[in-house]
Amino acid sequence: MPFFKMLLVFAPWIAFLVIANGSLFRLKLGIGVAAVLTVVMVVTRLHRGAIIWVGIVFFSYALVTVVVLDNMWTAIHMGILANGALAAGTWMSIVLKRPFTLEYAREHTEPSLWNSPSFLRTNYILTSMWAVTFTINAGLSWQRRVRPMMPGWAYEITSYFLLVLASVMSPWYPQYVRRRRQTSSAFRE
Repeated sequence: MPFFKMLLVFAPWIAFLVIANGSLFRLKLGIGVAAVLTVVMVVTRLHRGAIIWVGIVFFSYALVTVVVLDNMWTAIHMGILANGALAAGTWMSIVLKRPFTLEYAREHTEPSLWNSPSFLRTNYILTSMWAVTFTINAGLSWQRRVRPMMPGWAYEITSYFLLVLASVMSPWYPQYVRRRRQTSSAFRE
């Protein structure tokens, strides 16, 4: 998945991450902006698959519980819930045999390759990488909230590092597989 497309896929989550820090007002604003972005992306069909469904469910829940009902438990545990929702949705897409990266990868791949073992394996690997990233980030958020073992900034740097690493790997890995396949077929000739 090209980097720009990946930013677009995660735009509601990125907006939420950037806006929703520091105060209850900013948290509510971040939830509102992310919910509106999610709806816009659904209506314009810029977004589809597992991640959009996770966004619809999560931001609807957050909108009702935090913005409307002022539920402080949800507000306090928002990092755990957000990362946990992304992890659960991503793992679920693998269990349902529809890895979330598959829908986006098909846009940049010839239809004749959509069922090839290499194409499918690449998307399972990429989706698994994202699932592991979200799972680790959920664990880091939980640990930071329940039993902190390092300063808050260290959790944030670790979480952002993992997200950036997954973002860099997403466009790099399919190119690596393609180059390796081309090199392998060149040796056979």
